[in-house]
Amino acid sequence: MTLPQGVATPLASALDKRGYETLTPVQEAVIADELAGRDALVSARTGSGKTVAFGLAIAADILGGEDRFGRPEAPLALAIAPTRELAMQVARELEWLYGEAGAVIATCVGGMDVRNERRALERGSHIVVGTPGRLRDHISRDNLDLTNLRAVVLDEADEMLDLGFREDLEFILEASPDERRTLMFSATVPKGIAGLAKNYQRNALRITTASEEKQHSDIEYRALICANPDRENAILNTLRYYDAETAIVFCSTRAAVAHLTARFSNRGFPAVSLSGELTQNERSHALQAMRDGRARVCIATDVAARGIDLPSLELVVHADLPTNAETLKHRSGRTGRAGRKGVSALIVPMGARRKAERLLRDAGIKAEWANPPSAESILQRDDERLLEDAQLSASVEENETGMVAALLEKHGAEQIAAAYIRQFRATRFAPEDIQDVPLTPQKGPREPREPRESTFESKPPRAREDFEESVWFSLSVGRKQNAEPRWLIPMLCRHGNISKRDIGAIRMQPTETFVEIHASSADGFMAALGPQMTIEGSLRVNRIDGTPELSAPAKRGGHEGRDNRDNSGKKPEWKKKPFNKDRDGGGFKGKPDGGPGGKSGKKFGGKPDGKFAGKPGGKPGGKPDWKKKPKKFD
Repeated sequence: MTLPQGVATPLASALDKRGYETLTPVQEAVIADELAGRDALVSARTGSGKTVAFGLAIAADILGGEDRFGRPEAPLALAIAPTRELAMQVARELEWLYGEAGAVIATCVGGMDVRNERRALERGSHIVVGTPGRLRDHISRDNLDLTNLRAVVLDEADEMLDLGFREDLEFILEASPDERRTLMFSATVPKGIAGLAKNYQRNALRITTASEEKQHSDIEYRALICANPDRENAILNTLRYYDAETAIVFCSTRAAVAHLTARFSNRGFPAVSLSGELTQNERSHALQAMRDGRARVCIATDVAARGIDLPSLELVVHADLPTNAETLKHRSGRTGRAGRKGVSALIVPMGARRKAERLLRDAGIKAEWANPPSAESILQRDDERLLEDAQLSASVEENETGMVAALLEKHGAEQIAAAYIRQFRATRFAPEDIQDVPLTPQKGPREPREPRESTFESKPPRAREDFEESVWFSLSVGRKQNAEPRWLIPMLCRHGNISKRDIGAIRMQPTETFVEIHASSADGFMAALGPQMTIEGSLRVNRIDGTPELSAPAKRGGHEGRDNRDNSGKKPEWKKKPFNKDRDGGGFKGKPDGGPGGKSGKKFGGKPDGKFAGKPGGKPGGKPDWKKKPKKFD
């Protein structure tokens, strides 16, 4: 490989050993002569070879024209990444790129032992790779010396701002020498990134590679619309249909990740989860399971999946729709990398169709709308894979000929083929039946909405002719927890794998809620919830025998412990206060003892003169003589 002048020979040798025949567009752009020594703001998506790109870009700055590094002291370059996984990935890439140049690379990432990092920094390093929070901590403790720093690289800068690292980044950049070189790599350039570049870069060159302008061209987008209760079955069938070597499923919350992971485990599907609640050790084991093939599906939240690099990722499934177009692009960009094709499938419940259309429009992406793969299409696809299995076309090895002859003689070719088919199908779980829904919005007259369930037990539950046989379940949430049918019903349908028609009466109590489920769906409902019988980890569900006993509702307007009211809620006659016409002057009713307290027509008191009632020995409305203060004379 021929590299431009100024790139050290050891780096070219490392690229040759790595199998690089040509550089990617972003790698060629950052080593161009016009960028030599200048700051740069580079737009490049994940998987475009950014790590090698900025490794080549800063080589001339940190090597100083030499082929090898000298004795490690204070770091010459600093690379900042948003997540632990991405920082460790960057460190691994730089290790092989600068390996022949004798570079010493240290890592400073959250979740690792800070004492080991401090000792590594004390021994000296040429390049430090870390996350913003941990790097700031080491700088504040004087563990990290930035006096010799010649280059700073911000990888996935837009994600670091999204994760709230702006203050940490500003602290690190302000602590760095003014004469440093600053390179920023970002998939997008929002206002926050533009402002950061303006404040901390000098004469920066803006680079947008050709691959960025037509990104995602290797990704096939599919919007799979389904009925709301079929959402999880649509996810399972999509994974079964494509049978990807490696796939990732994106969820919006940790609870959704935990639920889907449990669902996959119950079906015997090899999957791992990534969420913010996992320790670094657990995250590392999960990623390693994906890399060595022990697991084929990773279920993750957006934050946890940032920066991870899964090998041969062929399929991205959006179990929950992303919040914006940029997140959609970032999720989907995990596949279709390095010239390989990939599929990005959005699971779109019917109620979320408009949101999906808006996301695709804002992202400038055209997706093929379809129903999720049916059970019949999945089984047909399995048969096609079976016929094309590479093992069937492989030649018979010498050590296998004896056993082949013995099997043919004892069982015959038909029995052996049948056994092979059964063994092939046993490794794959059965697909789910999915209801067909229209692909285009229906423009006919709207169907009348079903009446909402009332939260008051005094109203009878809705009548359902087909609910002669039903099973009652109790939920550990009630009126005191602000439980309402409008969010209970969708939650039960989603987690219990049932439809709204399977739910009968809902009777709410102060601390629990009783729900009627049709008898034909009760067993499936319990199976979907799992052995723990919980929803989202905290809401407990119990099956009860017979009809629940409801507590009597409190009477409106009544007070416990008081028996001085009749059923009408009116006060008894003897409690009424007497009316004194002479004293009250036709105004408000006075007190029984005739004292002041009522209002006259215009002024207080009920006295003809309109003043307050006087006290004994005094004038009306005034003070007694003996309480008057003596007059003072000058």
